[in-house]
Amino acid sequence: MAALEAELCRGVRGDVGFDVTSRALVTMDASNYRRVPLGVVAPRDADDVAAVLEVCRERRVPVVARGGGTSIAGQATGTGVVLDFTRHMNRLVSLDPESRTAVVQPGLVLDRLQDAAAPHGLRFGPDPSTHSRCTLGGMIGNNACGSHSVAWGTTADSVRELDVVTARGERLRLGRDWAGAPDGLRALLEGEPALLRTGFPDLPRRISGYALDALLPERGADVARSFCGSEGTLGVLTEAVVHLVEAPRARALAVLGYADESAAAEAAAGLLPFRPLTVEGMAADLVPSPEALPRGGAWLFVETGGESAGEARARAEAVVRAADVVDALVVTDPAGQSALWRIREDASGTATRMPDGTEAWPGWEDCAVPPARLGAYLRDFRALMAEHGLRGTPYGHFGDGCIHVRIDFDLLTQPGIARFRSFSEELAELVVAHGGSLSGEHGDGQARAELLPKMYGSEMVGLFERVKEVWDPDDLLNPGMLVRPAPLDSGLRFSVLPREPVDVAFGYPADGGDFPAAVRRCVGVAKCRTASVSGSGVMCPSFRATGEEEHSTRGRARLLHEMLAGEVVTDGWRSEEVRDALDLCLSCKGCRSDCPVGVDMATYKAEFLHHHYAGRRRPAAHHTMGRLPVWLRAVARTRTAWLVNAFARVRPLARAAKRLGGIAPEREIPRLASRTFSRWWEQRRGSAQGDLVVLWPDTFTEHLSPAVGQAAVRVLEAAGLRVALPPTVHLAKPPVGDGRTVALDPLSLLRGRGRVCCGLTYVSTGQLDRARAVMRRTLDLMEPVLETDAPVVVLEPSCAAALRTDVPELLHDDPRAARLAAKVLTFAETLERHAPGWTPPRVARPVAGQTHCHQHAVLGDAADRRLREAARLTGELSGGCCGLAGNFGFEKGHYEVSAACAEEQLLPSVRDAPDGAVVLADGFSCRTQLQQLAGVRGRHLAEVLAEALDENPGRDGT
Repeated sequence: MAALEAELCRGVRGDVGFDVTSRALVTMDASNYRRVPLGVVAPRDADDVAAVLEVCRERRVPVVARGGGTSIAGQATGTGVVLDFTRHMNRLVSLDPESRTAVVQPGLVLDRLQDAAAPHGLRFGPDPSTHSRCTLGGMIGNNACGSHSVAWGTTADSVRELDVVTARGERLRLGRDWAGAPDGLRALLEGEPALLRTGFPDLPRRISGYALDALLPERGADVARSFCGSEGTLGVLTEAVVHLVEAPRARALAVLGYADESAAAEAAAGLLPFRPLTVEGMAADLVPSPEALPRGGAWLFVETGGESAGEARARAEAVVRAADVVDALVVTDPAGQSALWRIREDASGTATRMPDGTEAWPGWEDCAVPPARLGAYLRDFRALMAEHGLRGTPYGHFGDGCIHVRIDFDLLTQPGIARFRSFSEELAELVVAHGGSLSGEHGDGQARAELLPKMYGSEMVGLFERVKEVWDPDDLLNPGMLVRPAPLDSGLRFSVLPREPVDVAFGYPADGGDFPAAVRRCVGVAKCRTASVSGSGVMCPSFRATGEEEHSTRGRARLLHEMLAGEVVTDGWRSEEVRDALDLCLSCKGCRSDCPVGVDMATYKAEFLHHHYAGRRRPAAHHTMGRLPVWLRAVARTRTAWLVNAFARVRPLARAAKRLGGIAPEREIPRLASRTFSRWWEQRRGSAQGDLVVLWPDTFTEHLSPAVGQAAVRVLEAAGLRVALPPTVHLAKPPVGDGRTVALDPLSLLRGRGRVCCGLTYVSTGQLDRARAVMRRTLDLMEPVLETDAPVVVLEPSCAAALRTDVPELLHDDPRAARLAAKVLTFAETLERHAPGWTPPRVARPVAGQTHCHQHAVLGDAADRRLREAARLTGELSGGCCGLAGNFGFEKGHYEVSAACAEEQLLPSVRDAPDGAVVLADGFSCRTQLQQLAGVRGRHLAEVLAEALDENPGRDGT
C-alpha cells in the first residue's frame, strides 16, 4: 500500500488518500455490501484518471469509479483504488440552450445541472429521488431513470457522446455509428446479429446486463448508449455530452387514492395514453402522516404538464375522471406539489423500516416488468414473500412497471442469509416469467449479477463476458460486477459488526437498546449530502459548509460502522479518526428529523465522546462550556456578574481567558445578567389565578437573557395562566414550588437547595455520567410537579428538546424521565393548549430569522406558526442552523464553519428582511450568533408579544 500510494502521489495532481478516514468513508454505498479499498483518489482531470489506471494496471490493482455513492447494488465499492469524482471533476463545462445540450463532468450533481438549465426552460429528463446528491457519472454508470421516465426515458435516452478512458489508457469518444468503439467490439457483435435481436426483453426499464442491442445497425450502432448501465466495468467516464428536454411551463399533480396497491398497479398502465410526466405509486405503509393525501390505502402520483397552469390542471382533471379511484386530489400550487413529492422521495429511506420498527434491506430494490403485467406480478411477488415469511412494502415507478421494495431480510444470521439467497433465486425466476428485468433502475452490481443467466441465458451472459474482455482485457475495472460476479450473499456489510451487545449509556429505544443497530440505520441514501436545504430543513450544515464526506451524517455513520467492525478503524472508542469526523458535528439534531431513516448523530456523538474521554484528559472547552451551569450558578451566588463582565471587556484578560478555556479567539464572551431571572421572580408579585403552568428556568434564560423569562411570564399571565417555577428543594409531596419555596421539614433542609437543569451542556460534550447525575437530581426536584396536571413550559428550544429526548433516552431506567418529557411544552404550545380562548396582541409586522434547529428536529413549529399568524406576524422563518449551536461555535477551531453555517440561510434572511421586520430567534445561540456576526438583535417570540401587550394594555387576559 505504501508503494502504491507513493507512486500515485507522484503521478496524480489530485488528492490521494490511503489514510484510515479516506478508506473507511467508501467501504459501502447504499447497498447491503462492503468492500475495503486500498485507497481513494480524487482526480482533477482525465490525465489524472489515465495516470491512476496506468499505475494500477502495472500493479494489478482494481479500480472503481464512484459518484455520490448512492448505488443500491454494491457497484460503487471496491477492494483496490476508488476514484472519487465528486471533489474536483464536478463541473458543468458548458450549456448550449440552442442545441439543448450540456457538457458535464462525471462528478456533477444532477440538481446543479437542473439549476443551470432551468432559466432556459430546459431540464435533464431523468431525475432519481436522490437528485440532490447523485452525480451524472453515477447516473450514466447505472442508466438511472427516476420518476419522469414515462415522459423522458432513461439516462441512456439523454446521452449523446461520452469521453472515456479505457483500462489500458486509450482515450475514446463514444457516439453513434460505432464511434469510439474499442478494437474488436464491432467484429464481435456483428457476428451475433440474431442473439442481439432476440435476446433482450422489450420493456421500458430494462437496465440489467450490457445494452448490446444499442449497437444494432437499426438502432444507430450507438456506442455511447450501449456504455450506459455498464457500472464502471468497461471504461472510466471523464466527460459527457447530454441532451436536455424542454420543461413544461406549468405542472399539476393528481394524487389518486386506491383501496390497495394492487388496484393502483392495475390502473397505472391505463393512464399512459394521457401522456403524463409521471405515474408513481406507493402504499400507506410508507406514509407516516397521510393527512395530506386523499383517502385510500395506496396512491398514484400522476404529474401533468402544460403551457399554462390551466392546461396542466385540465390534463390532471382528465386523468382523475378517467381513473376509477376511491378519492383524488389535484394540486397546482408548486409548494404543495413539492411537499407531496417529498413524501414519495423519502420513501427510499422510510422503507428501510417496517411499521413495527423491524429493519428492511435492499437487494430486490428495483426489478421491472411490463406495465400491463404489474398488478399480476405484485400479487405473485407478495405470495412469494409470504411463502418465505418475509415482509416488504412495494412502491415506485408504476407507470414503467418498476418496483422498489425493501424486505425484512435477516442478514445477520446464517439461516437468514440462506433465506435471502433462496428468495432471490426464486424471485429472479418470477420476474423473468413476467417478462421483466432483474434491474429496472439501479443496476445489477453484486446484488443481481449472479442471477443474470436466469434472465438472459448462458449464451448471452457469455457474450457479456467477451464484451468485457474487449473493453478491459485485464479485468481491472470494477471486477465482480456484471460478469464473473461475486456471490450475492458474500461481503455483506453486517457480517463485520459485533454480535454481542455494546455497552452504551443511551437507551436507543427505537433500536432495542442496540448501538450497532442504531448505526445500521444509515443505509447510504445520503440526503445529508445535499448542497442546499429547502423550507425549514436543517440536515447537514457541516457538510454544506465543508463539502467533505467525513463531515456529513453518512460519513460519520460510516466511520462509526468501521469503528465497530474494527478492521479499518482499529482503536475503537479511542479512535482519533472518528473523533475528528464528529468534531464538526454541530449536534443540531437535524438528521433526527430530516434523515429519512432517523439517524441521530447528535446522540451518537455524545455517546462516542463519553467513551473516548473516559479516564482521559478532556479538552478545556468541555470544562468551561460543558459545565457552564456550574460556573454561572457560582457567579450568581457570589453576585459577581458585574466583575466577570468588566474582565470580559479588558481585551488582554479576555484573550487569556479564551485561550485557557478553549474558546475561539474570534468570539466575544457573552454578557451576564446583573440580576438572574429567579431573583427577579422572587422580587415580583405574581398573579395567583388561572390554570397552573410551571415555567422552566433554563440556564440561558436564568443567567444570560432573563428578559425572555420576564416576557414569557407577562404573556402567560395575560393569557390567564398562573405561573410557577419548579421547586428548589426536595419535597415529599405537593405543593408545587414557585421559586420561593422553603423547606417544610428538617430532612428537606439536609437535602439542600438546588436548581433544575436538563443536562444539555453535559450531553453535548459527552459528559454523560455527570449528565445523568444532574438529570436525576432534577427529577427528584420535579416529583411534585409530576403529580400535577401542570405542563412544563420551556422557553429555550435546545433545553426543551433535551427534556423531550435526551433525558428519557439517557435515564431509560427511570420512569419519571418519560413522565417529565411528556409534560414539556414550548411557549407557543402552552398558549395553544392551555389558553385556547386567548387572542394575542396584534403585532402586524413582517418577520425574519430562523427556526431553531432543535425545534425543527424534535419539537415541531406548527404551534409557533399559528401563534405568529394570530399575532399578524407575516412571513416565513428560514431553515438551516445558525452555526453557533450551543458550545460548538464557541469552541476553538470551529469559528469558520460556524460562520459559514450562519451565512447559508440565517444571515441572508436577516439582510433581505423588509423594513420594520421583527428578527425572531427563540434560541440563545441564535440570538448570540446574530449579534456577533451581524450586529442584529434577535428576539424571542415571548418578547415580541410582551412588548405588544405593553403597547396595548387592554389586551391582558382577553
